[in-house]
Amino acid sequence: MKLVWSPETASKAYIETVKSCGLLKQSSVAELVSAMAAGWDAKLIVETWSRGGAISTSIGLAIARNHTKGRHVCVVPDEDSKSEYEGSMARSGHSAEIIVGEPEEAMEGLQGVDFLVVDSSVKGFARILRVARLGHRGAVLMCKNASSRVASDFRWRGVLDRESRIVRSVFLPVGQGLDMAHVGAKVEGPPRRNGESRWIKHVDRKSGEEFVFRKLA
Repeated sequence: MKLVWSPETASKAYIETVKSCGLLKQSSVAELVSAMAAGWDAKLIVETWSRGGAISTSIGLAIARNHTKGRHVCVVPDEDSKSEYEGSMARSGHSAEIIVGEPEEAMEGLQGVDFLVVDSSVKGFARILRVARLGHRGAVLMCKNASSRVASDFRWRGVLDRESRIVRSVFLPVGQGLDMAHVGAKVEGPPRRNGESRWIKHVDRKSGEEFVFRKLA
């Protein structure tokens, strides 16, 4: 199985997030992220958040979770961040599961991540991408605030294991920049034999986008 896109569900989540976050700053990111998470029917949605961060994206993910009937988990670094996050979400009328701790510890029990959002402006953001246990259906990974992130030489291939197949990656000029990658479903079975199809990766030097093509023998 793999992630299957549903325009109808994406539209519903988008509209609901517009109504909830329309008056908040940087709500455009929340609306897009919500639509993406709902449209891909993400059952395990994970995000990172730290004290002082915007809450609109979290609201959008909570709305998406309602449409997919899945889980929305937020990983925070400390108790102060947890307290502020809980209060902000409660005031918005939403909630999420919260895990406090370092990425390696926090992600330990989260297997089968379908949708992951990290903040690129926070130092060490790539660590959680490296330790995330993605689902067999594939996953959608997003880095918000990508225009101001610490690691300007960031590459998706550098944070994903060799078994992960990047279907497409793209940078969107939304909010402070949104860098997104769609990781394909994992293919189980014996190694490819002579005469079978294979995948070829191509990187557009101008846009930086990565494309994967299937070549038949």
